[in-house]
This record gives sequence, structure tokens and C-alpha cells, in this order.
Amino acid sequence: MFIWTTRLSRGRIVAGVAAAVLICGCVLTGVAALQTQDAEASATVSGKGIKTNEDRIAYLASYGWEVSPEPISVEELQIPEEFDDTYTQYLELQAQQGFDLTKYRGKRVKRYTYAVTNYPTGESGVQAGLLLYRNTVIGGDVLSNALGGFIHGLTMPT
Repeated sequence: MFIWTTRLSRGRIVAGVAAAVLICGCVLTGVAALQTQDAEASATVSGKGIKTNEDRIAYLASYGWEVSPEPISVEELQIPEEFDDTYTQYLELQAQQGFDLTKYRGKRVKRYTYAVTNYPTGESGVQAGLLLYRNTVIGGDVLSNALGGFIHGLTMPT
């Protein structure tokens, strides 16, 4: 058995406690900052908390899309109360991506449309659109409005 003794002055004790408090504060601040970053990243990927243009661009980037820095159009739309046959294919496209537009019947939503700059085939005139309801992405698509164009979900084609 060993016994260790030392003489400490009141000043050294106070300095030691202050250093320990300072180190704990730095560690806790770092952990909080990392959790905030993770929460922001997961909000962007989940489609919730999308409040700014940068958030929308980051959401599209999570699918691999590079888009224009500003939307080429912003529209306010109303999801119809009753869906007719013209909406059937669009509803199926959204459902394949995990979006359920039927929950938003009669609601006013915003559609943000961006020019896609990195479509895999090199095609120009491709647009990415996001439907948002109260800062939450509720739908999206990538389309070409050229003659014989296409429309597909947000996942980048291989």
C-alpha cells in the first residue's frame, strides 16, 4: 500500500477546479455542436425543416443532383380534394418514393423548380421540382419538358 501526500495551496486548488470546469465546458460544447450538425443533416435528408433555398438545394444534393443556385420558378398550388385519372400516375410516382400526397388533399403547397446541371446523359433542359408543405418535402420529381421528355422520381438514374 502506498500513501501519497502533498501540500496544496488554496490558489492551486481553485486553479485546478477552474481548469477542470473549463475542459468539461469545451467537451460539452463540442458534443452539442456535433449533435446540431447531425440534426441539421438528418432534417435535410428526411425532408423536414426545409426552410431556406440552401436547405432545398442540399435536399436535392442528397440525391446527387446539382442544380441552379436559385429556383427557376416558385408556384403556389392546391392539392385537389378529389384526384382524377390525370393524377393517378403522378400519385404512383410519389408513392414509389415514399410520399403520400393524399394526406394533403385540399392543402396549399409550394413547388420549387430548379434547373438540373448534372443530368447523367448530359441532356439540357432538365428540371428538379420539390413540393413543400410547411417546410416539409411532400413530393418531388425530375423531368424534361423537351419533346418526348420524361419524368421520374428524385433518385438519380444509373
